[in-house]
Amino acid sequence: MSNDGSFTRIYIAGHHGMVGSALVRALERAGHTNLVTRTHADLDLIDQAAVDAFFAEQRPTQVYLAAARVGGIHANDTYPAEFLYQNLLIEANIIHAAWRHGVERLLFLGSSCIYPRLAPQPMHESTLLTGPLEPTNEPYAIAKIAGIKLCESYNRQYGTDFRSVMPTNLYGPGDNFDLNDSHVLPALIRRFHEARVAGASRVTVWGSGMPRRELMHVDDMAAACVHVMGLTPEVWRAHTDPRCSHLNVGTGVDVTIAELAQLVAEVVGFEGEIVFDTGKPDGTPHKLLDVGRLRGLGWAARIALADGIRQTYRWFLENQGQLRL
Repeated sequence: MSNDGSFTRIYIAGHHGMVGSALVRALERAGHTNLVTRTHADLDLIDQAAVDAFFAEQRPTQVYLAAARVGGIHANDTYPAEFLYQNLLIEANIIHAAWRHGVERLLFLGSSCIYPRLAPQPMHESTLLTGPLEPTNEPYAIAKIAGIKLCESYNRQYGTDFRSVMPTNLYGPGDNFDLNDSHVLPALIRRFHEARVAGASRVTVWGSGMPRRELMHVDDMAAACVHVMGLTPEVWRAHTDPRCSHLNVGTGVDVTIAELAQLVAEVVGFEGEIVFDTGKPDGTPHKLLDVGRLRGLGWAARIALADGIRQTYRWFLENQGQLRL
């Protein structure tokens, strides 16, 4: 595999999303110029024949599989069939086509929700499949687990170099700020912003505020992915196991939802009361990744949470006109 970015032909599946666009930025910063992207209108990743024809024509040497149907607690709980069906098809079609057409290296992006709801904290990679999943996002988690096992199975059977990373909760430019479908941080940013603009005296936050969450800026995540893809097969294999080959990507630090809400309020400039609606679901009580493997491979997160929230809020203010709100 060439070290010259101009000779590595890289396909980024899902390049329009928050994660995919961050990967494009990270790859360009790393000197890669031969990037291949397709919009959903150009290539429906649920269509196996179309995906296979695309790989046959474009012949990418590397693939970053960031395309997925994603959303927060409400979206996962409302559309479980779509979250399971669509994500299974997307990853199966791309991984199979990558094998068929000789892709040299693939990176599958999963999610920290793959781990059991009550997994020991911080969650090590080895805790996968050791207990029941969080019910509100079980279908999505099962799809992501299937993606990991697809990569491992092709590696074992065909000798491919397909890798998997499990990012923690991500945020940053390009996030979804829809109150029904978004994750916790963008929802809080929008809620506190609108309350400040309206002069509201209080903001209501879903749940008890007690669950703990680890949050990572999407540009940190993308930098980690490029680092992982640059590892030699020998180094990768030395730090993973053929049947437990996925790698956690996170910061190793978490906060309560209540602490996060207070931090967002300060960044946005909201000075009113924060109220917690205990009638709404909390989701998993604690989600902190063990990132020892990643640090052992020479990478650690750099963007502090407060700095990342400030940057994300600036992006939100600058792009409100183009957002689905």
